[in-house]
Amino acid sequence: MSRVSRHLLPDTATTVGGRLQIGGCDVHELAVKHGTPLFVYDEMHLRARCAEAVRAFGADAVVYATKAFLCTAMARLAHEEGLLLDVATGGELFVALNAGVPATRCVLHGNNKSVAELREALTVGVRHIVVDSFDELDRIDALVESGLSAPRVQLRITPGVYVHTHEFVSTGQNDSKFGFNLGNGDAQRAINRARASRSVQLVGIHCHIGSNVFETANFTKAAEVMVAFANHCELPELTLGGGLGVAYLNDEQAPTISEWAASLRAATSGLRAGVKIFVEPGRAIVAAAAVTLYEVGTIKPIPDVRTYVAVDGGMSDNPRPVLYGSGYEAFVPSRWEVERALAVRLVGKHCESGDVLIAEAVLPSDLHVGEVIATPVTGAYGHSMGSNYNKVPRPAVVFVRDGVARVVVRRETYDDLVRNDVTDSV
Repeated sequence: MSRVSRHLLPDTATTVGGRLQIGGCDVHELAVKHGTPLFVYDEMHLRARCAEAVRAFGADAVVYATKAFLCTAMARLAHEEGLLLDVATGGELFVALNAGVPATRCVLHGNNKSVAELREALTVGVRHIVVDSFDELDRIDALVESGLSAPRVQLRITPGVYVHTHEFVSTGQNDSKFGFNLGNGDAQRAINRARASRSVQLVGIHCHIGSNVFETANFTKAAEVMVAFANHCELPELTLGGGLGVAYLNDEQAPTISEWAASLRAATSGLRAGVKIFVEPGRAIVAAAAVTLYEVGTIKPIPDVRTYVAVDGGMSDNPRPVLYGSGYEAFVPSRWEVERALAVRLVGKHCESGDVLIAEAVLPSDLHVGEVIATPVTGAYGHSMGSNYNKVPRPAVVFVRDGVARVVVRRETYDDLVRNDVTDSV
């Protein structure tokens, strides 16, 4: 099989003497120096996607969905590039504030915000809260009655639009845990309540139809529904969410951020004049910016069945294949030009038969134990959804740029695994 397609690699990826470099750094040498598994992010790729989004949608209109990938360095980078930050929990808000992002540049999401999370958001003064339920309105009422200032809010609307993606990341259909249902009248009842309330400043409505959506027609349909409701409500802000898909396999193609923006502009042409439109990309900003590096530990041919290749990571650093059946490519970065002809099942080190990173991978025929392999397009929902299953320490994260690699998240140690344990006093 041919090499991994260039469109799956970070922007600055290039080869020197058959060896892959990203950000001017030799990828294999990064594994040698920093260990594996290792997340390697192309900083210039991240900044380029942020800049493209700002050009496409306008200043202060892009809200980075931090759930895709968040650490202190990423929060600072998104803020530096002019993006607001979408935080869905108190923990995500803490990281953003700890990175120096002003609270006024943060938007609080979440379908079950606790009283503590809402109190923190009101206390620090986030830009607005995306309210998801009547229970949440009750909690805000109580907090404002206790003396806190009434927050600016958008109401999350479920538009009744089904999209072709995995059911676990489809959120715009009527059968959803998110938002106020438009079809059954809950959305209008929420608008009426918020307008009559002294506890909130109702500034807009919001929708999000799902994640990793490839067809811009799905966004167009949802936008048209939301435009009609927004015109009816006569509110100054409309958020159309995120969810733009990215290519993970050689034969996949996805719309660019600019193409996504063009489709939304067309779909919102009938919006009442003066309404501010926001979007919330996450995956489209970070996914293709990163590769994950592993070391091969076991090669196990089973005649007439398959060959298993086990690496030193797995579902603890990339749970997407287990959760969603997601596909990936794999290659050897130190031998970029070598033909991939060995069909294998790439698996992790965890005590689960389902710990499969790539069910049908293709690697060089002379692959050997100890070799470093890479999986591209792992910048979204790998690090952020990672775990310590089997007490495996979480990997390090490095940003590379202009020949320099800087560690932005250190590798966990065994001491970290017991740091929160409480032992009985004697």
